[in-house]
Amino acid sequence: MGNTTFDKHILDFYFQLTDDLELPSGVESIFPFRNTETRRVMQLFYQKYYKDYNGRNFIFGINPGRFGSGITGIGFSDSIGLEKHCGIPNDFKKRAETSAEFIFEVINAYGGPDVFYQDFYITATSPIGFIKDGKNFNYYDDKTLETSVADFILTTIKQQLNFGLKSREIICIGRGKNLKYLQSLNEKHQLFDKIHTVPHPRWVMQYKRRDKLLYLDEYLKILHRVAVG
Repeated sequence: MGNTTFDKHILDFYFQLTDDLELPSGVESIFPFRNTETRRVMQLFYQKYYKDYNGRNFIFGINPGRFGSGITGIGFSDSIGLEKHCGIPNDFKKRAETSAEFIFEVINAYGGPDVFYQDFYITATSPIGFIKDGKNFNYYDDKTLETSVADFILTTIKQQLNFGLKSREIICIGRGKNLKYLQSLNEKHQLFDKIHTVPHPRWVMQYKRRDKLLYLDEYLKILHRVAVG
């Protein structure tokens, strides 16, 4: 990591991103990183939890959504969770985001934000999100989109891995197309030694809410397995 703290790596990365990708007709980007309040909140968050020279274990989501990190700029967070769990007040509209709710439950069960963020950095396969017909749209939902962002995804993953890896074993959120994409990428470029996977929190909250504690326990087991190396 040299003389650069982890938080500076993160903030420099996001604040230097551009959204000049060539997207298919009807697809728009979710790009909050020019928003003044998003930048302020990101600086508060990352300086609070990542202002050190230590590496982190990486967790990859899919891409930002319009009600979560597409507003906050912070993976699997929402405006309510940042205030309630991280003590970071914000001027965002107070709207709960389902995936963020579950991830904050995981974080608190792990030992709280201070402990969790010392061990893990949450990012996404594509750091820019997408919208089509007013709804969240994943990078793999359209083959033309997937192809058009392929170089961008590979470049930004490599840039982030240079922040400092605690382990070359990563965690992929989602057991479907996001996992297959990362596996294929890894076969070509040998980015990671191993890819662990956990079910997507939206799937848990939407279809398996009655069994939520079982999935929370599954998350914790994999987090601890990666954290101890």
